[in-house]
Amino acid sequence: MKFIVSSASLLKQLSSINGVVTTNPVVPILENFLFEVSEGSLTVTASDLQTSMITELEIESKESGSIAVPAKILMETLKNLPEQPVTFSIDEETYSIELSSDNGRYKLSGENATDFPKVPVVSDDFSIDLSTDVLGKAINSTIFATSNDELRPAMTGVYMNLSDTNTTFVSTDGHRLVRYRRVDIASENGSTIIIPRKALNLLKSTLPTENTSVTIEFNMANAFFKFGNIRMICRLIDERFPDYDNVIPSDNNIKMTIDRHEFLSSLRRIAIYANKTTHQIRVKITGSELMISAEDLDFANEANERLTCEHDGEDIEIGFNAKFMIEMLNNAQSDRIELHLSAPNKAGLIFPVGQDDNEDMLMLVMPVMLNNYV
Repeated sequence: MKFIVSSASLLKQLSSINGVVTTNPVVPILENFLFEVSEGSLTVTASDLQTSMITELEIESKESGSIAVPAKILMETLKNLPEQPVTFSIDEETYSIELSSDNGRYKLSGENATDFPKVPVVSDDFSIDLSTDVLGKAINSTIFATSNDELRPAMTGVYMNLSDTNTTFVSTDGHRLVRYRRVDIASENGSTIIIPRKALNLLKSTLPTENTSVTIEFNMANAFFKFGNIRMICRLIDERFPDYDNVIPSDNNIKMTIDRHEFLSSLRRIAIYANKTTHQIRVKITGSELMISAEDLDFANEANERLTCEHDGEDIEIGFNAKFMIEMLNNAQSDRIELHLSAPNKAGLIFPVGQDDNEDMLMLVMPVMLNNYV
């Protein structure tokens, strides 16, 4: 089997799916790309058993066939080749592959394509179309708050609840929670799924910069994403997601509004002086003044700053994990935020001010118990 392809085009397409390929996979053949040639088209598949990504590109070929090609050596070769046509000559009996370019010839050993795992087929039990902008924002707004705890698999992904009035994306790690809701995406057939974090990270890095449409189809076991010439199939997390609505407090009567950038910059500076294990900072709201402080008793480090804010309700002093607060404010994507509190031992809520009419974002962060220093 022989085909000719542009080195730059092939590198671009392989780069978009290469993130799926893992080193030392459970099945050694997963260190390869699956190449399938048919009628002037090359289909390339990468998989880690949980997630598969597929891309297609046009080539010069009158033949058809398939081969598993070592991903790492092929990627490194293409990265170091200038843009030019590359000829692949494949011996389907010995699985040897030869690349010919203007610069020279490169031989590598492939594997039998039939050993490559079959990609699951997703029957369109449920289908929805949304723009890459909306999907990208939903992923960015929630993925950072997913858990790394494999003992609670439901929390290692993002929960997606489609209803007839809106679509809600939720992530939590037990210390913080993000609920991102879109009223411009709805479906008459309500459905819920949990999409794994790795699949969403791959999707996020592959989504094109220009705003195009993404088709999502899913059934009980798998989700299928399609945009441009990229397809991604991922296994869903088959677990029950925590009842997040019950965790969100409804009686947070202390409200503070502040410039997000000022608050974020101050937290970053103060966090330098916090204990490296607890990352504890102290937030004290008195009138229209916000005082942020931290102390690391082990090294006698301490810092405090004062900021001006708008405040409605009683004065309060509360502790937070600086790392969590910084990450949440980083993803709030607005010029101002509102912080709603009720008591030093109750969860705080962060709302971006001036959200789009179609979106509603809420971030919940659990407090940390304050040390008794003044």
